[in-house]
Amino acid sequence: MLIQIHPENPQERLVKQAVECLRKGGVIIYPTDTIYGLGCDIYQPQAIEKICQLKNVDPKKAQLSFICKDLSHLSDFTKSIDTPTYRILKSHLPGPFTFILPASKQVPKLLQSSKSTIGLRIPDNKICQAILEELGHPILSASLPGDMVEEYTDPEVMNENFGKRVDLIIDGGIGNMTPSTVVDCTGDEPVIVRQGAGELEG
Repeated sequence: MLIQIHPENPQERLVKQAVECLRKGGVIIYPTDTIYGLGCDIYQPQAIEKICQLKNVDPKKAQLSFICKDLSHLSDFTKSIDTPTYRILKSHLPGPFTFILPASKQVPKLLQSSKSTIGLRIPDNKICQAILEELGHPILSASLPGDMVEEYTDPEVMNENFGKRVDLIIDGGIGNMTPSTVVDCTGDEPVIVRQGAGELEG
């Protein structure tokens, strides 16, 4: 199902519909401040497995991110991080970044890998923020499979390609073409793993 949500003033009724879908174990395609993503409720194991099937990856090896509303969920899913790392997060989020951080034991078991890290995202996108506010906890997210730009930027094309394989597609307008910048914060110094839309400062 494809629904159109206003990018600046997300309709409450449609946001609730998206959240209801997530709570029931549904998989959605939704807009972020970069490219569109595949998302599900982090507490719905079957939905996580469905995303991994779509991506053709093992949940424990998958590059999945936690999409959070703000930094308040940081202590829930990551081990204690030092002050310099926290400053970097605070100054760059919300924004087009994925920060790789040490995972805590509260990360759902299905996702606990030998690496024990998670990717953390706080997109600067009103639809995404409204969904997270209503849901009350993070969304698990992955990039869409696809080689052509239209496959992960144009909701109409996504609907043609994935309409039968996901439960809900949110049309929030054409997405950006550049993914988030991935920064590994698990070592002594932050390391840019993938340069994307965000410029790391400081």
